[in-house]
Amino acid sequence: MRKSHRVVAAGAACALAGVALYSAGAATAGQSTANSTHEPYNMGQLVKDIDTYYGTTADGNGVYQASPDSPYAKDLTQLDADAKRYIDKAARKAHRHGEKPAVMFDIDDTLLLSLDYEKRYNYTYNPTTWNDYVNRADRPAVFGSPELVRYAESKGVEVFYNSGLSEAQRAAAVANLKKVGADVNLDADHMFLKDKANPPAYLSDCATPGTWNCTTVQYKSGTRQHIEDDLGYEIIANFGDQYSDLNGGYADRTYKIPNPTYFVS
Repeated sequence: MRKSHRVVAAGAACALAGVALYSAGAATAGQSTANSTHEPYNMGQLVKDIDTYYGTTADGNGVYQASPDSPYAKDLTQLDADAKRYIDKAARKAHRHGEKPAVMFDIDDTLLLSLDYEKRYNYTYNPTTWNDYVNRADRPAVFGSPELVRYAESKGVEVFYNSGLSEAQRAAAVANLKKVGADVNLDADHMFLKDKANPPAYLSDCATPGTWNCTTVQYKSGTRQHIEDDLGYEIIANFGDQYSDLNGGYADRTYKIPNPTYFVS
């Protein structure tokens, strides 16, 4: 799983200030730390606050869903509106200057919502249950994400994906993204997943065949650098639910998608 170091978030981080865009190089703004000599926030109350933020309800099949009227949905609506305005402006500028604009999306909890998994397994990660969950390919979309992907494409912006999902999970990721309507550039040239057995040459500083020592930031920023330096694109916006999706540069603007359920360093 892309979430190799996962802990329940130290706070709900629900206010718009915690989910708003961050300019390149400033993605750590608002990031909190769990290191404290004070009594931590009560776990039971935290879970209740997370449920309130998502408007969590179980549907008729017992699947946990976020509510379209929730604070989470409202935060996403504001973020997406800003992102669309920015993409439109940045794309027009890039085209005028003869550049090739691109956007980068993380997948888990940026495009596909894993709330049901987090609730069902009490916010803990197990590689077997996670793999089974991913391979069912029936996660709902993060509100507004398919529309945002298609909007970028409509403005002549190349869409790329950069996920911690493994190569073995590629077919399920593609099927799930198609199912929710984010059917844009889902080929291997645009969707970058972790291939620990045969890592790409551009990650040679931290990975060799069979040996993977890349941090999340190294993996994701190294991929963005490859897209810019080797493929010739200008990444005008990078979207992710973790600060480690966004740190490391090689994007003109970064957008932090709200996710109070876990933290990936």
